[in-house]
Amino acid sequence: MASKWGKRLDVSSTLRGRSLTQELAGQDDDGRLDGGERQAVLDTLIAVLGGAYAHLPGKRAAYAIDPVHELELLRRRASDLSDAEFHLAVTGVVTRLRDAHTRYIGPSSLRGQVAALPFLVEQFGPDDDPQYLVTKTAGAVPGDPTFEPGVRLEWWNGIPFARAVELYADRETGGRPDSRRARALESLTFRSLDYGPPPDEHWVVLGYRTRRGAKRELTIPWRMLAPGKAATAAKPGSRAQTKQAADPAAEAVRRAKKQLFAPTLWASEDDEQPVPPPSRALRAGRSRAPLTTTFQDTLAAQALTSDLGYLRIWSFDVDDDDAFLDEAARLLGLLPQQRLIVDLRGNPGGLVWAAERMLQLFADHPPEHPIVPTRFQLVASPLTRQLAASPFNRLELQAWSESLEDAVSTGEQYAQPLPLTDPSWCNDRPRAYPGQAVAVVDANTYSSGDLFSAGWVDNEVGPLVCVGQATGAGGANVWTSNQLRDALTGTDHQFDPLPADVGFTVAIRRAIRSGLSDGIPIEDLGISGIPYAMTRDDLLHENRDLYAFCADVLAQT
Repeated sequence: MASKWGKRLDVSSTLRGRSLTQELAGQDDDGRLDGGERQAVLDTLIAVLGGAYAHLPGKRAAYAIDPVHELELLRRRASDLSDAEFHLAVTGVVTRLRDAHTRYIGPSSLRGQVAALPFLVEQFGPDDDPQYLVTKTAGAVPGDPTFEPGVRLEWWNGIPFARAVELYADRETGGRPDSRRARALESLTFRSLDYGPPPDEHWVVLGYRTRRGAKRELTIPWRMLAPGKAATAAKPGSRAQTKQAADPAAEAVRRAKKQLFAPTLWASEDDEQPVPPPSRALRAGRSRAPLTTTFQDTLAAQALTSDLGYLRIWSFDVDDDDAFLDEAARLLGLLPQQRLIVDLRGNPGGLVWAAERMLQLFADHPPEHPIVPTRFQLVASPLTRQLAASPFNRLELQAWSESLEDAVSTGEQYAQPLPLTDPSWCNDRPRAYPGQAVAVVDANTYSSGDLFSAGWVDNEVGPLVCVGQATGAGGANVWTSNQLRDALTGTDHQFDPLPADVGFTVAIRRAIRSGLSDGIPIEDLGISGIPYAMTRDDLLHENRDLYAFCADVLAQT
């Protein structure tokens, strides 16, 4: 089919596996909810958001919304809606909180899957004049070798591409417009179906300019990926299960990108192969090859030059923070010891302990100037008072109980701020990297990535370079509906398991900064630093301008 954009192609086999159309056709009706089940879902969400949601006072003020009242109104008309309308209505209420920690999980036969298109699109240039390039493809597009890294996207289903990003941003989480745009750009090509509905369209029509400037158009169907978890990721029932700070949807998307664009690495991640000893070239500082690591899902390291090292922290989703820190320290010891770039762009978070304990590897921490972790607060309510007073939660929440009781008479909105990471654990290892280090973040650096960034700045570890305005601004410890239900057992606020495998995640404890920025919340604000705008060369030539910029920052430190 021809159009003003030239030859139109239908790419129907770019991804292996079933198409979105096939998956939806195979769904059954097990997820249907009757009137009573809908009421149970709404009653539980009303109680949880009204009594346990850590950011409710701030969200009401920031966005002039009242999710509790919205759900109460929805309760009156829930029986008149179709199943799809009901779940979309609930999802809309929760999404308007702009909080990726707090998500509604509707019934779905697509759990564990990510809807994906076989290419990655990224932005360069300033926010007021963004340009969008395809930077990765999953192999060659059949019949059209011109759709390759470097082509510029101009249309999305007939909509100017920049406008499409803005439209999708209105449906996304994120406390600032730039963070919502960053997430929208990602969700155009990757969507976790655990935490949202499948795409409305079963295929997309792209208008783009080739690297030679010719206009082209092609049609690409959505396909399904099941990226799973790495062997080193957090496991259900681990001792740190309630110490998570992560965007679970972004973590699933991160894994899907790895499956699609680094399939060999993804397929080999569970192979238990010993790490070889460092080569002679590596010991002499001449090797530029990426280092082998047993934590290849979360860490990557290599020497960029003879005196500049690079450590990528893809995620903090680990089950064993001690083993994670041991491996990070080992990698740091193999890199050039003069200067280092620590890259956390796109890090969706994970285990709070892993993020906050890692800071000590990059800085001296004498007794008089220890590394100070972020602190967390419960919102003061009858629900959280009973939650903290329950004998079942003594080890987890008792430290907040007294201040929650005091809030009845003082009128405080929050309990006393206390750390989740024992301060002694943040200072129990020697400094592993002796040279200067700069951290790099962006609007998709989230949750435990925010905590690491806050600790980096507030403990004066080194300069922070930010692609965009600030980090993603996810300031909370997140619990699942099952964790909260178990913790409320035996209290006046206990609730039954929700029907049809419906669930939610909720920001249970909000994070506030310590040290230089004592008392400032992270949610909706993020951590700002030295601003940087990505260039075309960054996207097409392995971040070379960004790395040069970071090297200049270190030279001026």
